[in-house]
Amino acid sequence: MKESIDTWFNSIDRLESVAIGSIYFYLLVILVVRISGKRLTSQMNNFDWIVTIAIGSLVGSGILLKDVSITDATTAIAILASLQWLTTYLVMKSSLFRRVVKPQPSLLTHKGQFVTENMQRERISESEVFAKLREKGFTSLAEANWVVLETDGSLTVIPKRPLTFREAKLLQDVAAPSWIE
Repeated sequence: MKESIDTWFNSIDRLESVAIGSIYFYLLVILVVRISGKRLTSQMNNFDWIVTIAIGSLVGSGILLKDVSITDATTAIAILASLQWLTTYLVMKSSLFRRVVKPQPSLLTHKGQFVTENMQRERISESEVFAKLREKGFTSLAEANWVVLETDGSLTVIPKRPLTFREAKLLQDVAAPSWIE
């Protein structure tokens, strides 16, 4: 027979269970964030974001769902946090793993013109680039040497300077078409 859930109140026992689970998972999340480091709460890449959302879902499930035990949710959180730590460790240690796992920054504009092939591949519109330029105080596209889509989804604007793309050392890992000098 299916248990019904009252909209306003189930029981004191259920409230106690939710309270204990909430306190436990609050402390567990603090521990996971401390162990994972600042990376988990800084600007996130795709993997960090997915793991953070999954952990949030598991915390909610462990607190509210009767058929998900605290131990089940804790085990899943520990595994996800461990896999995230292992992934970041391997990215730091292996260039092959880094190339497979990490996206490459993409060049969106070059000296006043859009790099349309990269913009189409990354699904970034001209208006999004214009918005970032305005945010940085620019009044025209020609005032920026380059606009780069970073691996975390943010846009970086590099002001006009008398150097080529190849001379800009910090742009060496940025994906650019062969026609860019």
